[in-house]
Formats: sequence, C-alpha cells, structure tokens
Amino acid sequence: MRGSSLTLAAEAGAAVERTGPPDLVIVSGMIDLAAWLGLSRRFLGDPPVVLYLHENQLMYPLAPGQRADDSLPLINWLGMAAADEVWFNSAFQRDGLLGALPALLERAPDEAHTPWLEEVASASRVMPVGVDLSDVPVRDAAACPEVPMVLWNQRWDHDKNPGAVMGALLRLAGEGVAFRVAVAGENTRVDPREMTEARVQLGDRVAQFGYLPRSEYVDLLGISDVVVSAAHHEFFGIAVVEAVAAGAVPVLPTRQSYPELVPDRWHGASLYPDEGLTSRLRDVLGDLSGWRGRVAGLDLAMRRFDWRRVVGDYDDRIDVLVAEACN
Repeated sequence: MRGSSLTLAAEAGAAVERTGPPDLVIVSGMIDLAAWLGLSRRFLGDPPVVLYLHENQLMYPLAPGQRADDSLPLINWLGMAAADEVWFNSAFQRDGLLGALPALLERAPDEAHTPWLEEVASASRVMPVGVDLSDVPVRDAAACPEVPMVLWNQRWDHDKNPGAVMGALLRLAGEGVAFRVAVAGENTRVDPREMTEARVQLGDRVAQFGYLPRSEYVDLLGISDVVVSAAHHEFFGIAVVEAVAAGAVPVLPTRQSYPELVPDRWHGASLYPDEGLTSRLRDVLGDLSGWRGRVAGLDLAMRRFDWRRVVGDYDDRIDVLVAEACN
C-alpha cells in the first residue's frame, strides 16, 4: 500500500505507450490510488476512476499485540476521495466503513475532511466480487455419507478465528460425534499452534490438512458435507460461497457479511447465534439429511455470485461510466 503506486505507475505508463490511454481505470484498495494518480498524471488522460475495496484497513481487526495505525486507513480514505466511484464487495463493508470514517477523520490535528464524506458516500455502490464457480460441482442431494466431512477452508489467520473452529471440533470428537475434517486454506504463520495441536488430537479423523492446488480443492468441495466458520472478519466470503455452491451445509455466525451472503429464507438454517458454534455443529452432524433439507436450494442461490453472471453487472456499470465521461 505504501510503495506499489510508483511501480504500477511505471507499468501503466509503459502500457499506455503500447496501446494508448485507457477508457476507464479500476484500482484495488491495496494501492495508494491518490499517489498513483499523481504519478500517472502526465500520460493517463482523464478517464473515470473506480476504487474497488475488497477490504479496507480501518475495519480490519488488529492482531494480538498489534498497535492501531491510522496511516493505512488514511490511504484508503484519500483513494476514496480521489475516485469517481467506490465499489464495495458487500453492503456490510460499505456501511461499516462509511460509519467508521468520521471518527478517523476527526482525529486529524488540524483540518478534518468530514465535509467530503457525503460526496464519497453518494459515489459508493455495492458490486459483489465474482467467484470462479464454473468448475465447482453441483452436489447430488440424495447422497448422504455415513460419516460427514466438515470443511474449514479459510486463511489460517487470527481474523478467521481458527481456534474456535478447532475447539468445537475437539469438543465434539470428545463426545464421540462421528465426522471427518478437512482443513484447507493458506497458512503464512510461523507457528499455527492451535491448528497443529488439533491435527494431532483429531488423529485419523483428519482427511486433509493444508493448502491444495485448485483441481484438488475443487474435488474436496465435492465431498464436503458441512462448511464451518467462526470468523471475526469477513467482508465477503469467497471460500464460503464456493463450499455452499458445492452443496455443503453452512454453519456460519450471524455477523459480518454472512447474513448478506445467505438470502433471508435460509438464515435460520445457516446462521448460528453468538456462542452457538458447537451446538449448531453438533445438531447438523447428528442429522445431516434433515439439515440438507432445511437448506435445499441454497446451493443454487449462491451461484448468483458466479463470475459468468456477475460480469454482466460490471460491464453495464463500466459502459455507463465511460459513456458519461464521453458526454
């Protein structure tokens, strides 16, 4: 976020030399957009500029021992102010960030930028990220294994709260509940102790442990019966969309983006209340066929996030912005 604007401005300059100036620019929230625009001013022209926020630095939960730092949230803010439109992957993130920004801006020692908030809010819209579902299988609803497979397929980071998931699985294993477990997702931690210790304690219940290539991951989705989350932080939830689209019964907290991902009619069968993870997981594993019936149709509903559908919304909005810039 601090240095990529210079690198990408140089690369954008080379691209413009090859193919001419762009009709529209879409920039990730992981880039200092305001700096990039300044570094690109001599060759870019004046195309409409969209900032896409898949996440933001103001709402991201701090790791244990980490101190709050306003510098990265302010990079997000200045990018929002510089963009013609700001796209969010969920209403949950949009509303949360717009609600949190006044406190950030009012911490300024001199000029608070709160007068710009209304204009930025009016330029904000929700554009759900597309998910690659073309290779994700559709589950045979009649198939019901004797021992269910529980999938946890998120990053092994503190914000995904892996300790809560592993703790629930260990408690249920101690009760003699029948299940197998597949742990996927990327690990960049040096010492993911709660994961490695749970692997030892769960023993031969563990069918998969660690990151998988795409083809093997898709195969795993096809045999996973339940997908579980206890995340403290989720602005969208690509991994959950993939698993539910493949037919897994969701066991998700009633917070973050999940009530938005799951249509209202399936909330009761998909979302558990605070402190209810172990209880809900126990119920689902004890009556998998019954819970599959409760979420019937949700797998197809989740495919509304397939890139092949979502891309049309992106194309339509891009057409509007380009047409407005030409008038």
